[in-house]
Amino acid sequence: MKGKETRGHLDRERVVAAAADLVKQHGPAALTMRKLAAELGTAVTSIYWHVGNRESLLDALVERTVADLGEIRPAGRTPARRVASVARALRRQLRDHPHLVAMVHERGLTERMFLPAQQALAHEMHAAGLRGARAADAVRAVQVHVVGHVLVERNRERAPVQRPDEHQLWEARTAGHDPALARALARPLDAERLFTLSVRALVAGLLGPGGEVPGGRGGDVARGRHEDKDEGGADATASSPGN
Repeated sequence: MKGKETRGHLDRERVVAAAADLVKQHGPAALTMRKLAAELGTAVTSIYWHVGNRESLLDALVERTVADLGEIRPAGRTPARRVASVARALRRQLRDHPHLVAMVHERGLTERMFLPAQQALAHEMHAAGLRGARAADAVRAVQVHVVGHVLVERNRERAPVQRPDEHQLWEARTAGHDPALARALARPLDAERLFTLSVRALVAGLLGPGGEVPGGRGGDVARGRHEDKDEGGADATASSPGN
């Protein structure tokens, strides 16, 4: 992005995009107006002209991050598959933009950031026949599962080398004389596979038979199982546990 070719058509969107790249790669501390100007091949005064001061630029980055998470769209033939697709997309966004997500949290906008994903999940809960408090619980359960999984992944990635490691700890005797279990637990964790497996199990338990009805016509199937005193009541897009 450096060089003269960026000077002639610099605009606010390009400045914010370049700032997002810097934060994504090096963290918020690396974002200075001087460094950003160097990346764009322009003068510092030009950066101020387009986005204001550094705080205004950080606010713009937060708004951009919130908007990006609002682009999550469900995919799949059944409510269960669409819920799982939202969970995968949310995990991917959180993992791909940790510094930007942290900035959103620091500015008190975590709940707003999660709202579009919650709304998409609520729509699929309704399609599976869940209403009221049960739909709200299901929305939150999926969100908390995604956030918790991402936090565990990050902690494992940042943790020091473990001594002894899983390979050394797990043997047939440790696993209740189940050598196949010991071998499986001694292997490195496949986070992607575990996430997919756990989300499918969670969604199947939450949605029941209504989750597998193509086209999302599970209301009649699941309604008898999920009715409670809140039937027809609260909207499941209530605020999330967020962090």
